[in-house]
Amino acid sequence: MGRERLPLGFLLRLVVLLTAVCVCVHVYLETVWRKAAAPLALGHPTQPDRNWGQQSGTQQVFVDTGKQDRSVKRRISYVRTVQKEKPLKKRDGASSPSCCPPPRPHRKTPRWHITLEPWASESHSLEDEAKRFLNYITTPQLLCSLLAGEGAAEGGSKGPWTVCLDPKYSLGQRIQRQHCRVYSFGLGDDDRSLELSLARSGCEVHCFDPSLKLPHLQQGKMWLHRLSVDWRDPNPALVAQRQYANTKKLATILNDFGHTQVHVLKVDMESAEWKILENLILEGVLDSVGQLLLELHLHWAGFEVGGDDPSVVRYWFSLLKELESANFRLFHVYSDPDKPHLFLHKNVLNASSAYTLSWVNTAWTS
Repeated sequence: MGRERLPLGFLLRLVVLLTAVCVCVHVYLETVWRKAAAPLALGHPTQPDRNWGQQSGTQQVFVDTGKQDRSVKRRISYVRTVQKEKPLKKRDGASSPSCCPPPRPHRKTPRWHITLEPWASESHSLEDEAKRFLNYITTPQLLCSLLAGEGAAEGGSKGPWTVCLDPKYSLGQRIQRQHCRVYSFGLGDDDRSLELSLARSGCEVHCFDPSLKLPHLQQGKMWLHRLSVDWRDPNPALVAQRQYANTKKLATILNDFGHTQVHVLKVDMESAEWKILENLILEGVLDSVGQLLLELHLHWAGFEVGGDDPSVVRYWFSLLKELESANFRLFHVYSDPDKPHLFLHKNVLNASSAYTLSWVNTAWTS
């Protein structure tokens, strides 16, 4: 009995010993593998990998052939080239760095407020602001060789509403080709001698007057519309209650009429011109206007223009400087002698209460 039990116990001990040896070998191999894989997992390749990455011309050197292990692919993908890429040559021979994308076309970003000009003086006085403003609006910025008013095509009157037919700009040529468009915004029975003259010359003339009884009316060569320009569009709920809205922004009117350009824009809005001009500036509509004829009313601040008197004049001046930034130059000034000399309800520098100014967009060359 003793001799039979001895081999069985020996075999059991031998099995336990072999199992322990296998476990130790497995633990050892696992430890060695983890130590070798740690640098790669942290994004630090071994020296052979780094040398191979430098020889490649691409930024990511690993190419999956379907045979390599996916864990190796994940680690090798951290290897990047150290050598700089050669600049790409343009067609004209010039070179540009390949790291930088091609410049995107310039797009105008929407603006929410105009840029206010610095104060005329440290005292922020009304007299200093008024002196700067009045000097600006009474000093033409360019000389127009051919002014035309009542007889636009024939070079007639140089009254308050005057356009420039200088060959440097496009209006004269467009009148000759009978390919010009005029927008005229006013209230009531305004003087429309300029519009009639331009219509007789072949221009497409649209007069806007919210007091008309009919929505649209053709009078001779002019179109009359029961509509007016504003610095905001009407409330959609009010528009739904009636077929025609009386006021809209100029950008909306252009879109509704399918027009992209207005060669002459005449505006006489009885103190609403400041906010309308601000809207044209902020929405970039002035790029679509060739010449701007605008009557300014200075006896009070204007609709929805707030602040003390010096701040109001500074705001007026800043709006006109924005026009200059949009390539508009003043070429004609008219002061109505029949208007009272009131400037914000005061007599300041004997200024008139109304001035008619004419600007030409110098970007619209012939």
